[in-house]
Amino acid sequence: MNPIISATELASELVSGRPPVLLDIRYQLGGPNGLPDYEAGHIPGAVFVDLDAELAGPPGAGGRHPLPDVAAFGAVMRRAGISAGTPVVTYDGDKGWAAARAWWLLRWTGHADVRVLDGGLAAWTGPLETKIPDPAEGTFTPAPGALPLLDADAAAELARTGLLLDARAGERYRGEVEPIDAVAGHIPGAVSAPTTENLAGDGRFHPAGRLTSRFAALGATEESKVVGVYCGSGVSAAQEALALEIAGFTPALYAGSWSEWSRDPERPVATGPQPG
Repeated sequence: MNPIISATELASELVSGRPPVLLDIRYQLGGPNGLPDYEAGHIPGAVFVDLDAELAGPPGAGGRHPLPDVAAFGAVMRRAGISAGTPVVTYDGDKGWAAARAWWLLRWTGHADVRVLDGGLAAWTGPLETKIPDPAEGTFTPAPGALPLLDADAAAELARTGLLLDARAGERYRGEVEPIDAVAGHIPGAVSAPTTENLAGDGRFHPAGRLTSRFAALGATEESKVVGVYCGSGVSAAQEALALEIAGFTPALYAGSWSEWSRDPERPVATGPQPG
């Protein structure tokens, strides 16, 4: 299944006999909660999901956005009306980071029929509504493990023996700036691959062929069984994982990402433009 859907395709599916459940994941890193924007206008039928409170656990040793409690995540998805066979479409307002986080969590916990609105809310030309939906409770039961997940040791090993991509901005990878975490730099052996290069100027993903070429230039080949990815706290890395899936690779997410890695003084740190 193509992990993304166009606004035109979504509009058609919403009036079909099997419309998808819509999840509005508008979110800004370090910014205000996206609920007021949702209440001011959302795609008809969309249910708001709070990334910080519902798609992540409490920040701590596992990073700034550790994975949520699986049972709690399942309850949130059921509240949104999701059952095992329910098609789901997620969207956000910027870059696809937050929407991809919801996509990845659903895929990781065993839900196969989930896609991200390509271009986010900006690509939607249909009506918006302020009515808050009250969907019937779904029956989705999460079963983690459907996508590969990395811990810090596995990420370090993949950086040495395979391909681990760093989805943050290049200046953070190089260690020139670090606006959030305590230590600047990257995991030794990781390759810089900013998420901005996955998107065209209109905010939509590049075509599959172009993404395949991009990741091939970074070291991913047809023989690559798994390509790992991390970012600052595991959110933007989900967008990179989505781009990897579009390109035909199997994405493995290091959910703790740099915010977990950099909290451990025993973990090595590399700086500069090379993997190191």
